[in-house]
Amino acid sequence: MTASPFLALPGAVAAEGVDAGVAGHYGNPIVEQRKLERGEAIVDLSDRGIVTVTGPDRLSWLHSMASQALARLQPGTGTEALLLDASGRIEHAAHVIDDGETTWLVVEGDEAASLTAWLDRMRFMLRVEVADRSAELAVLGAMSTTALDAATPAFAPAGVALDWADPWAAPAPGGHQYAHEAGHPASDWHWIERIVPREALADAAAAVAAGRVIAAGSLAAEALRIAAWRPRLATEVDEKTIPHELDWLRTAVDLGKGCYKGQETVAKVLNLGRPPRRLVLLHLDGSDTVLPAPGDEVVGEKVRPEPEPGEAPERRTVGHITSSAMHHELGPVALAVVKRSVPADLPLIVLSHGIEVAAAQVEIVPADAGAAIDVPRLPRLGVRK
Repeated sequence: MTASPFLALPGAVAAEGVDAGVAGHYGNPIVEQRKLERGEAIVDLSDRGIVTVTGPDRLSWLHSMASQALARLQPGTGTEALLLDASGRIEHAAHVIDDGETTWLVVEGDEAASLTAWLDRMRFMLRVEVADRSAELAVLGAMSTTALDAATPAFAPAGVALDWADPWAAPAPGGHQYAHEAGHPASDWHWIERIVPREALADAAAAVAAGRVIAAGSLAAEALRIAAWRPRLATEVDEKTIPHELDWLRTAVDLGKGCYKGQETVAKVLNLGRPPRRLVLLHLDGSDTVLPAPGDEVVGEKVRPEPEPGEAPERRTVGHITSSAMHHELGPVALAVVKRSVPADLPLIVLSHGIEVAAAQVEIVPADAGAAIDVPRLPRLGVRK
């Protein structure tokens, strides 16, 4: 795959890590954040992958395997879906839009080939065709269609614009939210992903060079995503993650549908149990100008037993950083996955680059998140009153 033309724009600095292949910033990621948030900028997401499913059985077939209800997905409506293993752990996540003829799945770039191969193995005798279209199609992101239109026209091969509007701004019908409603930052998240022919990237980069629209890098997009508590497969998910831990039941799972792999775990944890881990936002001490990296340890002091006078309190590892950013208003912030048992008011420390970074947590999945239904306690056999 050829290098993105956005990397040739003045000031472009290539991103590292999960967003390698696109620009991380163009000289001032803080300014880029503000312009992106105001709907004035676009982000090159050409490192993403695109998988298409065609055929008359496509929606009912995807519906049968995914966590989301897709059988009656209307053309032009964006949703998202997870594919789970038998234990309910997340294997794939896709941004989904259908145009009446084709279902388009936007995924992380390194997921496209494996998802295509897996779906192809599941076709059996159904009238569906699966293809990895990443080499010919690309993605641009923005907070407004105005910015996208200034870069390149909407792509509509079947007459429906392939603009995926992120449903994260509000809980989806059939979903469940663990996070408290009051003050949820998702209401300010108006993310749009436009699928375009890959050759349209050159036109979009030319529009930036001509001053018709502004380019923001992946660092700006990530900072706003983190502030919106929005989970991402490439960063927040590991081999043990179930949707509840990231509050992903909110938009990626329809609890009214059944008969998909992993559904039993989804229902059991929601109705009878508790998420074993939970996602938190961390406000970080920025005095050392250290921004933690994904995988950095999060530690906390043990509450019991109490240390002897003069003895340092014992620490334990309680989680790890998944994403971090310098936000234009919040300062240094991070998303982290921590153990369920970590008290909400426990001061935390992030061990990063040989430095201890103090962190205060904001609950996303609350520490007391419990069963969605009350199970009556049955009397023990043999006990009489």
